[in-house]
Amino acid sequence: MSTDADPDSTLLNEHREDVSRPIVRLFTEYGRDDLHWFVVGVLASTMARFLGLVPPIILGAAIDAIFNDSAAYTLPVIPNAWIPATETGQFWLSAALMGGTMALAAVMHFFRQSTLNLFSHRVKHEVRTSSYQAMQRLDMDFFNEMQTGQLMSILNNDTNRLELFLDNMTDSVIQLVVLVIGIGGVLLWINWQLALVTLFVIPLAALFTYWFMSIVEEMYADIRETVGDLNTRLENNLGGIEVIKSATTEEFEDERVRDASYEYFRRDWLALRMNFIYRPGLQILTSIAFVATFIVGGLWVISGPPGPFTGNLSIGNLVTFLLLTQQLVDPLAQMSEAVDRYEDAKASSSRIFALMSIPVSIRSAEGATDLGDVRGRVEYDDVDFSYGDEEPVLHDIDFEVEPGQTIGLVGPTGAGKTTILKLLLRLYDVDSGAVRVDGHDVREVTVESLRESIGYVSQDPFLFDGTVRENIVYGAFDATDEEVERATKRAEAHEFIERMPEGYDTRVGERGVMLSGGQRQRICIARTILNDPSILIFDEATSAVDTETEMLIQRSLDDLTEDRTTFIIAHRLSTVRKADEVLVVEDGRIVERGDHEALLEEDGLYANLWSVQAGEMDALDPEFIEQASERAAMGVRGED
Repeated sequence: MSTDADPDSTLLNEHREDVSRPIVRLFTEYGRDDLHWFVVGVLASTMARFLGLVPPIILGAAIDAIFNDSAAYTLPVIPNAWIPATETGQFWLSAALMGGTMALAAVMHFFRQSTLNLFSHRVKHEVRTSSYQAMQRLDMDFFNEMQTGQLMSILNNDTNRLELFLDNMTDSVIQLVVLVIGIGGVLLWINWQLALVTLFVIPLAALFTYWFMSIVEEMYADIRETVGDLNTRLENNLGGIEVIKSATTEEFEDERVRDASYEYFRRDWLALRMNFIYRPGLQILTSIAFVATFIVGGLWVISGPPGPFTGNLSIGNLVTFLLLTQQLVDPLAQMSEAVDRYEDAKASSSRIFALMSIPVSIRSAEGATDLGDVRGRVEYDDVDFSYGDEEPVLHDIDFEVEPGQTIGLVGPTGAGKTTILKLLLRLYDVDSGAVRVDGHDVREVTVESLRESIGYVSQDPFLFDGTVRENIVYGAFDATDEEVERATKRAEAHEFIERMPEGYDTRVGERGVMLSGGQRQRICIARTILNDPSILIFDEATSAVDTETEMLIQRSLDDLTEDRTTFIIAHRLSTVRKADEVLVVEDGRIVERGDHEALLEEDGLYANLWSVQAGEMDALDPEFIEQASERAAMGVRGED
């Protein structure tokens, strides 16, 4: 199988090793507020299990006293004065007690299921929302390394497995503990010698379970990772279905999904094979206990105590032993499922808590202040930057922007233009130097106030699945209809929205798939206008649209940027012709600066780029062509 997701697994595994007692944390950190429901569920479950032990005891007493007439009719806890003197009365008392305890047990089971399920669902809800909140605040480096499928697996699959564990495992453990203690106590009270024959299986089952758990723990951790890998592959393919169809690579993708699915199957099958040994093994042990009880007890009733055994054993006592032993067989045999769910939940909760424990470096510093009213003066002071431990991608970035100015950033793909402005948004922090807004280092103001003052329109406009209106008011949720319409008119979007089937209430589909690229871009611009930021960033805002749409978008940009500090990243140099200053970036450095006319006169990189877009290939510098060829051969990082 492909190991595409190995970096994701490594990142989680590094932090998973530091997660201790994950199951305990579920109860202490996320179940604390609802612990009363858990306690009620435990008490109800305990009561239901104990009530289930009553009918066999009553039946054994009835057989000996009423049907076999070999002993007096007595019941534990029931005073002799309450017991009828006649056999008929004793018969009806037995029937009433068995029926009553069964009905009460059913009521207790209702309370058990209701309260334990409520507890488990609330814990699942809290864990899912907490893990999402933690994930959403992680640094961009994390999202660059992690794949969406892995994150969806944690937020969805892993949290659902916690619910299964809390729903079923708790009751299974209670059932096992109560029945072992309760049945063991009753059997020892009736006949301690025969009880030893029945209960010898308990320590053997415990040892067998310990061996099983020591083997499968890592198997379940591997399974959870392969689920994330498979989700990643499926999510990527569904998102890229248009590319797959246009390239007729269905068979290639079939094979990649088959490989990912087979790896999940293989690891799941390894764990299942261990279960195929463990579950029958437990059943064999419990069956041996039942058969041994029947043989020894039967011989005892027929011909007296066998071998070293002493004393008497009635038919009623033997029936009680067999019925209670059978009750013990089922929970012991089901212990494998409880262990399964425990190990599965332990692996899932470890991944969840590992995600939550990943440190966040981009956060508001202690004592950070709000920016307040932003004028829009921006300064880059000798900035250097690298992604993690990689080679630096920005060197000595130094420039100043006065309020209301428009700055263009141009250069080859991968030169670092987008990265420069992501430092302004503080999606990353500089390695050295400083980025300032109105004289404030962006690391010394609150992240929220910084980003609220900046509007960002990317080259890949993102729309949420919902209506046009919902996407426009995103971030300005209390905007009026008049304000929305005013913003769309400024973004040259109102007319095409009005022509849509349901106007502003038309659904746009996932990622805005129902709209064209230009329509999505103009809705994003309208959203930015509505939020009214003091600083604007347009990252290739017209790169994916036709010439007419570019003209419309450019008109809206000219209107929007009139009195705001604006940064425009552009490959189409016509977008930055009117900029107050153009910064030409190459290999992470500013190599030229000036307005459009001045840069053309320099006859440098900018002039060559302009010649390419104007179709004047004969005017290109041969050195520029050679450098462009080298860049294309080397490839570039995803960040521009």
